[in-house]
Amino acid sequence: MVESVIRGDESDRDLLTLLYQGFDDATVARRLGVSHRTVQRRVQRIMSDLGVSGRFALGAKAQELGLIPDITPSPNSGGGRTG
Repeated sequence: MVESVIRGDESDRDLLTLLYQGFDDATVARRLGVSHRTVQRRVQRIMSDLGVSGRFALGAKAQELGLIPDITPSPNSGGGRTG
């Protein structure tokens, strides 16, 4: 479960990193060269594997486990607040 994500393939970490940067599923899909639905399914699988029930919790858990680098969200991603 958790071990499979921690040891898992690099694409799961890439997906988590892009989500953490604030990119939406469609943008993540384009960057990874997969379908939008594939991104949605992988996010659901990873959330299940890590035992979390939301994307915010997923980001927090992934960061806690060292699955994503300590990065600043992209200013062009649409995430975060302005003003």
